[in-house]
Amino acid sequence: MSSDTAFAAPPAEVAVIVVNHGTAELAIAAVESVLARDHGGRAVELHLVDNASPDDDADRLAAAHAERGWGARVVLHLESENHGFGRGNNLVLEQLAARRTPPDKVFLLNPDARLENEALDLLAGVLDARPKAAFAGSAIVTPGGDRVAAAFRFPSPLGEFVRQVNFGPVARLMANRVASLPPDLPESRVDWVSGAAVMARFEALRALDFFEPAYFLYYEEVDLMHRAARAGWESWYVPEALVVHAEGVSTGMKRGLCNRPRRPAYWYRSWRTYFRGNYGAAGVRLAALAWLSGALADHGLSRLRGRQPSVPRHFFGDFWALIGRPLLGLREGRT
Repeated sequence: MSSDTAFAAPPAEVAVIVVNHGTAELAIAAVESVLARDHGGRAVELHLVDNASPDDDADRLAAAHAERGWGARVVLHLESENHGFGRGNNLVLEQLAARRTPPDKVFLLNPDARLENEALDLLAGVLDARPKAAFAGSAIVTPGGDRVAAAFRFPSPLGEFVRQVNFGPVARLMANRVASLPPDLPESRVDWVSGAAVMARFEALRALDFFEPAYFLYYEEVDLMHRAARAGWESWYVPEALVVHAEGVSTGMKRGLCNRPRRPAYWYRSWRTYFRGNYGAAGVRLAALAWLSGALADHGLSRLRGRQPSVPRHFFGDFWALIGRPLLGLREGRT
């Protein structure tokens, strides 16, 4: 169960990392979905990180490890601190980097996701065939079998207005600023792919110094692939690789507008970190203004159409406290 045990094993071509927080049963299913496949004969090792989950997740994962006979195939990392997604993966990535022979590739799988076919082999094959490809992402399907967007354009200041205004004519007029690409997209080079199920070339990850530790949750994979693109690497969407994702189970953030859940403070901080890091001080202010303008327009248009606005609950107060104040050089406000 220790990382030392895994490092004594023969080198693997692919290291799979699952970072869990509060979804033990789903994480166990994610692990089992990897162990159930042969991955085209590729040697695979698996790391399961528990990010200081509440309740008894760590005990349940340790029990599953023993009862299901995972043995050296699965390395448990039971943490006493919640590191978030990127830093949770970095724990394993840094240990892999310390090896004399690290794996060629790393596959990141959400704890609320599971393989539906030989996705690892398909994604690894794309990286093998494309030397400049650093990332290959799978298609994502819901538990009900519906495909959802899993390939995207990079967020941009103008794109923030298009996203938040949530108005068809604006989206059609500025189609090249809409972040989500169609779920039926063929195999294509894209800006970034969903971090719920993505294969990465270890060489590229190490050159990028892994995930930016400033992120706790959200935007960390977008930032990673944006930095990769600037360094000359490519990201590819591979629709033949299928992964089922019960989106939002581990975070409480689901698609759709019906619930409009309040976004946690770390979401806004990650947004701020991403835009400042990738567009600079002027760019993050422009993006914030575009986002706020889109939200105000959405409110007005929603009233005219007799619909519920798409902005999250408590958006304007949270925006001022966590985006507006810091961009004006003030301390974050209370939310």
